[in-house]
Amino acid sequence: MAEVLNTIMNRCEFEEVTRHINDKISVIKRLLELRAVAKDADKRGTLIKVEQEVNAINELLDRFERHVGQQRDLLKHLKDLEEFFQEDEQDAHHLKNNTPLHMPKKGQQAAPQEGGQVAVQSRQTDAPLAPQEPGPPKKNQRNQIKEMEFITVLEFDSIPPYMKGRVTYDHLNAAVQSINTTVTTKYKILHQPIKSLNNLSRALHQRFKDQETKDTKGQFFIVEQDIREFAQLKVDKRFVGMLNMLRHCQRLREVRGGGVTRFILV
Repeated sequence: MAEVLNTIMNRCEFEEVTRHINDKISVIKRLLELRAVAKDADKRGTLIKVEQEVNAINELLDRFERHVGQQRDLLKHLKDLEEFFQEDEQDAHHLKNNTPLHMPKKGQQAAPQEGGQVAVQSRQTDAPLAPQEPGPPKKNQRNQIKEMEFITVLEFDSIPPYMKGRVTYDHLNAAVQSINTTVTTKYKILHQPIKSLNNLSRALHQRFKDQETKDTKGQFFIVEQDIREFAQLKVDKRFVGMLNMLRHCQRLREVRGGGVTRFILV
C-alpha cells in the first residue's frame, strides 16, 4: 500500500515539474518570437507603442491603487466619527431623560414640595408664599437678593456617606431650591416700603428685623420658621441633616443667639 502511495506522489511531483518546465519553454519561445519581431523595423514601432500603452496602464493602476487606499482610510475615519456621534447621541438622550428635578424648564420655576421633592409649575399658577404677596421689587432690589448655588455632583460625592444617609443628589438640590425660595420671599418683604405692607406683612417685617444681629449685618439669612412658612416644609431630622450637608459644602453657616438658629448664605 505504501509503495502505491509513493508511486502516486512521485507521479504527481513529476507532472508538476513537467508542467513547470513546459511553461518556461513557452515563455522562452515567446521571447524569441518577440526578439525576432523586434528586429523588423516596421514592427518595432508597434512594439514601442504597445510598451507605452502598457506603461500607461500600469501608471493608471497605481493611481487607482492609491485612490483605493485613500478611500479605505477615509471610510475608517468616517466609521470612527459615526461611533463618536452615536456616543454623543446616547449621552444627549441620557441627559434629556435624566434632567435633575431642581432644574426648571424654560418659562417655569421649581416649587418645593414636602419631603424635599420639587414640582414644576407655571409662574401664573404659583401659590402665594406670604400672607400678602409683595409688589414687584425694583430691578436693582431683585439683583441684590442672594441665592444659594446648586450642589455639583463632585461636591455631593465629597459628602461623607454617614452624613448623606438616604438623601439623594436631587433631594439635596431640592433643599437648595427651598432655601432660595425662602430667602427670596423674606427679602422681597424686607425691600418693600413699610407703608405698602398690610398689618400681617408688617409683623413679618418687624420679626425679620428683630432677628438681625451684628453677625448677620449685610448677610442674607433665614431661620427655621421662615422655611416652614415660605417653603411649606417640615424642618424635621431629615431636613436638618440636609442643612448639615450644605454646611459641609460651604453653602451656609449657622449663627445662634436668643434661642434662634440663623442660617446665613455663604
